Amino acid sequence: MTNPNPIIEVPDPIYLTEWPPTQDELPYDDGVPMESWRHKCQMDLLISVTQTWLQQRPDGFVSGNMFLYYSLEQARSRNFPGPDYFVVLGVPKGERKSWVIWERGKGPDVVIELLSPSTAQDDKTSKKQLYEQIIRVPEYFWFSPFEPEDWAGFRLRGDHYEPIEFDAEGRLPSEVLGLYLVKWKGRFRDIETTWIRWATSSGELVPTEAELERQRAEQERQRAERLAQKLRELGVDPDAL
Repeated sequence: MTNPNPIIEVPDPIYLTEWPPTQDELPYDDGVPMESWRHKCQMDLLISVTQTWLQQRPDGFVSGNMFLYYSLEQARSRNFPGPDYFVVLGVPKGERKSWVIWERGKGPDVVIELLSPSTAQDDKTSKKQLYEQIIRVPEYFWFSPFEPEDWAGFRLRGDHYEPIEFDAEGRLPSEVLGLYLVKWKGRFRDIETTWIRWATSSGELVPTEAELERQRAEQERQRAERLAQKLRELGVDPDAL
């Protein structure tokens, strides 16, 4: 997010006196856009491939640029950090206004922050410490959309983060998701650049929803062509059917 720790001025609702508040009683929008269009596209790309991946699971939630509430003291202080991207496993699917840990029973399993000149220092220090010491996020990654060589990952071991080592193919493995964070040079929303996205251990990119739809259409086209060829071999003109 543009401001990593926005202080939101809102009218005093009931949640200031009745605790613990729910997501319906807590602010969920600061009106602050992503740092740039490329930042938003990178967030949307990660969310889209994760939504595709979650289709194979009965549970799980993915979102980005969403308020994350981790303590009542934080809610009282109106300090609302919002990860650029996060995944929570083992929770029911469905829409949320914000992520409220005391409502859901757990925090994010994976967080990715997208660096910018105004947030990089905070993402690498105070945000990292917050995810490590307070929220206890098992895996934390960062990536700079405009400086793609600046990316790293960390895994919680005991009470501190340890750097995640790149594998022989230059990928960052996620033990939590069983996937690999990879760099991908390609076009997304008419922007040709280096992105990060998830891939399987075999190197297959997890498709976006649009890519998956194109794959299904191509598979259907190939199936229809095979059927037509079989009919021709039997002396039947498929176009006459």
